[in-house]
Amino acid sequence: MLPLNLDVLSPGSRLLASLPSDEYRRLLPRLKPITLSFGDVLYEPGDTISYVYFPNDSIVSLLSTLHGRTSVEIGMIGNEGMVGISLLMGVDRSPTRAIVHAAGSAMRMTSIAVQEEVQRMGDLYHLLQRYTHSLLTQVCYLSTCNRFHAIDSRLARWLLMSRDRSGSNELRLTQEFMAEMLGGRREGVNKAIGAMQRNGIIEYSRGQLKILDSPALQRASCVCYGLIKTEYDSFSSKGQTWRQV
Repeated sequence: MLPLNLDVLSPGSRLLASLPSDEYRRLLPRLKPITLSFGDVLYEPGDTISYVYFPNDSIVSLLSTLHGRTSVEIGMIGNEGMVGISLLMGVDRSPTRAIVHAAGSAMRMTSIAVQEEVQRMGDLYHLLQRYTHSLLTQVCYLSTCNRFHAIDSRLARWLLMSRDRSGSNELRLTQEFMAEMLGGRREGVNKAIGAMQRNGIIEYSRGQLKILDSPALQRASCVCYGLIKTEYDSFSSKGQTWRQV
């Protein structure tokens, strides 16, 4: 994680951009622009949350782990959200592993600063309250999806969610990483990718994946994608409306 020079007056984080301009400017001295690299682990389960992160164009996955070995993704955070939401509830330890699954930039804030903002109960606090509902909704759907849906439809859902949060049809992903996120075996992911390639839905080579046919990928996805996207779009639109009030 490296410091990054950004035009911080124009936040890439849609969550921060939803704040009134004067409120965002007040927070700027407490926000530090950084870069996040693919595979960076921001927290392990039980780690003290020293910083929270507001992704700009990066994506962070939240993984539930068992005995430090078995893991599955239960949440995905892009520029709509904040990594480290437990602090909002007064909990300073992470219940999940937080790992960067798309490299890019983010704004970082210390836990002390976040706790002070919570006590202040200002615009950021109220916006994060609404975001918490959105994230919990996603966690509920993903928990059900991971239990009941087949690997091919889960992979389609996961690729669409990654596309939405990165804003790009081109994703840098290994089969090992996708299998870990989906709680499946690499062989199952490999088979699903092969079928999507034969059907002209995606193109994949050496860790580079390109979505060629988004409508077909949506048809291949389970219903969970639509449910999660509806909540994602609802929170994002409410944030923009709130900023205009």
